Amino acid sequence: MTHLPRFTRSLLHPRYWLTWLGIGVLYLVVLLPYPIIYRIGSAMGWLAMRVLKRRVKIAYRNLELCFPAMSDAERKRHVVENFRSVGMGVMETGMAWFWPDWRVKRWFDVIGFDEVHKLQAAKRGILLIGLHFLTLELGARIFGINAPGIGVYRPNDNPVIGWLQTWGRTRSNKTMLDRKDLKGMIRALKNGEVIWYAPDHDYGPRNSVFVPLFAVEQAATTSGTWMLAKMSKASIVPFVPRRKPDGKGYELIMLPPENDPPLGSPEETAAWMNKIVEHCIMMAPAQYMWLHRRFKTRPEGVPPCY
Repeated sequence: MTHLPRFTRSLLHPRYWLTWLGIGVLYLVVLLPYPIIYRIGSAMGWLAMRVLKRRVKIAYRNLELCFPAMSDAERKRHVVENFRSVGMGVMETGMAWFWPDWRVKRWFDVIGFDEVHKLQAAKRGILLIGLHFLTLELGARIFGINAPGIGVYRPNDNPVIGWLQTWGRTRSNKTMLDRKDLKGMIRALKNGEVIWYAPDHDYGPRNSVFVPLFAVEQAATTSGTWMLAKMSKASIVPFVPRRKPDGKGYELIMLPPENDPPLGSPEETAAWMNKIVEHCIMMAPAQYMWLHRRFKTRPEGVPPCY
């Protein structure tokens, strides 16, 4: 049973006042016109690149591992673009949590949603593949406005952020499930629900298999996709929330449903899913979360990547 974070008086304790101050500043900033928010977010990304030196190295190393043929100059350009996107990602999180529906819809084009509505009309469960793009919070919000579903989350160490994240995400979606609650996810999918699921990060050696991702031959990849798809018989629907250039808004792009995924083994499903992950990332590579240590888990005896 998943217990969602609730607002209690303990969240007003002085130890959280700095968190509340940051939330208040973010709330006020996202009240501004979007073109101004876009400039502030880009500037924040420029600043973050100069402060988060370790994350810059991780982003560069990930690009080096995934795209060995890419030149050094090109990788550096990609890192600069990526950190501009990191700054915007902070703004977009505030937009996702605080903007009213009408304002979110004003800045979004939604592409390919008819197939989702057809699956829902047939009461078929949908395993919604949402990767860790820096636009993910805003993408989940606009998806929920069009077709409310159930989010999957990791409990936050800061209870104020945990409560706010849940409040923001359930503004246009039904509820949230802990990412470890596989039984709850399978039950929801069998009942025809939409489950937002991210198979693209390194979640550690437990319940992972090693399969290719871009040029990395042995990338630790969750076997959860295999388990969820095999036990629920749900359709798999990838989607990409993509920021348009020059502050012109966003696109929510739904890819065609995969109704018959390969389920012979966890390795087969994970390798197949990583091909979809690659395709999605290449639709907006500068907006992907490259600063995560995607390849930190290695097979026994294989040297670390970082």
